Amino acid sequence: MRLPVSFSAAFAAVAALALMGAPRAHAQNQSTTASRTSGTGTYIAIDPLAGVHYDNRYDLSVGMAYAHIKAGPTLLQGANLGGVDVDGSYWLSKHWGAEGTFRGYLGTSGAAPNPYNISGPFISEYFFAAGPEWLGPHNKHGALIAHAMVGGVKGIFQHDLRGQSPSVVGFYNDQLAPAAIIGGHIDLNRSARWVFRITPDALVTRYGINYGSKITQTDVNFAISVGVDYRFKKKR
Repeated sequence: MRLPVSFSAAFAAVAALALMGAPRAHAQNQSTTASRTSGTGTYIAIDPLAGVHYDNRYDLSVGMAYAHIKAGPTLLQGANLGGVDVDGSYWLSKHWGAEGTFRGYLGTSGAAPNPYNISGPFISEYFFAAGPEWLGPHNKHGALIAHAMVGGVKGIFQHDLRGQSPSVVGFYNDQLAPAAIIGGHIDLNRSARWVFRITPDALVTRYGINYGSKITQTDVNFAISVGVDYRFKKKR
C-alpha cells in the first residue's frame, strides 16, 4: 500500500488555518442587522452570515478536481490528473448525514521504458461512492466535515497504447475495481446558502494486476477539489 505522507499534513494544515480560534456555533443566532452611528449619520450593517444554522436537509457541491495517482503497480512516474468532483448530501440529524459522490479524472501518465516509443499516454479514472459524513467543529464562518465512502472506480489505461498490452508500459488493464474515498470538506460560508468548499481526500483503489489474475494492488493516492456548495432551503 502506498500512503502519501502529504495527505494528512495538507489536511491538518488547511483545517487549522480555516477554523483556528473560531468560536462555536453560538454566534449563529446573532441579529442580521446592527445600527451604527458615524459623523455623517446612522447606517445599518447587514451580516450576510447571520442566517447560517446548519439545519438544511440537502446540499450539493461541484468543484474542480485534482488527483495524483500511479497507473500501474510498479511505475516510478506518477500522473497528475484533473477533472470534476460532484457531491450530494442528505442530512439525517444535526451532525450525521449520507453523502454520495461522482468524480472523473483524466490526463497523461508516465510510462515504463518500452520498445514502441510510447510516452505520456492518456488515462482516466471515474469514481462513484457513497457513505456517512459527520459535521464536526462549526460556526457561522465555516465548518469541518468528515466522510468515508465506498464504491467503485472505472480505470481506463489502455486507450492510448496503440493496441499494445498495458504490461508493456507497466500499466493496469482497463477495469472496474473496488474503491474508497476517505477525507472531508473544509467549508467557508459566504452566505446562508452558498459555501466555498475545499475537499482533500485519500483515494483508495484495489486494481487487479493482470487479466484473469486474482493478484491485486491496493493504492492510496492524494486528491483535492475546490468549488462551491449550495444548501437547499428545505429544513430537517
